[in-house]
Amino acid sequence: MLERDLEHKFKKEVQKRLNAFVWKFVSPGIAGVPDRLVILPNGGCIFAELKKEGETLRPLQLYRRQQLQKMGMTVWVIDSNEKIQEFINAYKV
Repeated sequence: MLERDLEHKFKKEVQKRLNAFVWKFVSPGIAGVPDRLVILPNGGCIFAELKKEGETLRPLQLYRRQQLQKMGMTVWVIDSNEKIQEFINAYKV
């Protein structure tokens, strides 16, 4: 599955099943940030990087993930339908 198709499915499923906002995340001037910011109804925020199946994070993306995690943020790497389901299961109420 192409990354854009997986990203579309992720957005659709998470919005529907978690009643969350799934916003495209861009940060002008800061490369390597995750693709999506998920805002949950309970006030939680999670970052998600969408990848084609089997693809790994580039070095700058790994660095940005580490930066966010040091600030207490959660960053998921989603590269399959199974990972979408794992994400949904992790945040279902």
